[in-house]
Amino acid sequence: MKYLEDVLIAPVISEKSYDRISDSNSYSFFVHTKTDKPQIKKAVEEMFGVKVLRVNTMYRKGKKKRFGYIIGQQSTRKIAIVTLAEGDTIEAFGV
Repeated sequence: MKYLEDVLIAPVISEKSYDRISDSNSYSFFVHTKTDKPQIKKAVEEMFGVKVLRVNTMYRKGKKKRFGYIIGQQSTRKIAIVTLAEGDTIEAFGV
């Protein structure tokens, strides 16, 4: 990726992601599909000023949706779960 702002698309806001924050200090983000773990780590560290211990990635396959008689599909998204060092937090999540 050319710019670090292009790596992270949006935070994942769900009950499971908030449980992950309180249990293991891990934050979830939707990321660009072409990024790799070192790029994600660098982007989070520079954008939020925190120390990243571990990055796990996964793909969430798009669901098939029906629009009348046409069957379409949502896009597949890549999710990164970023574990931070003890004491570091990201204020964007509001936790």
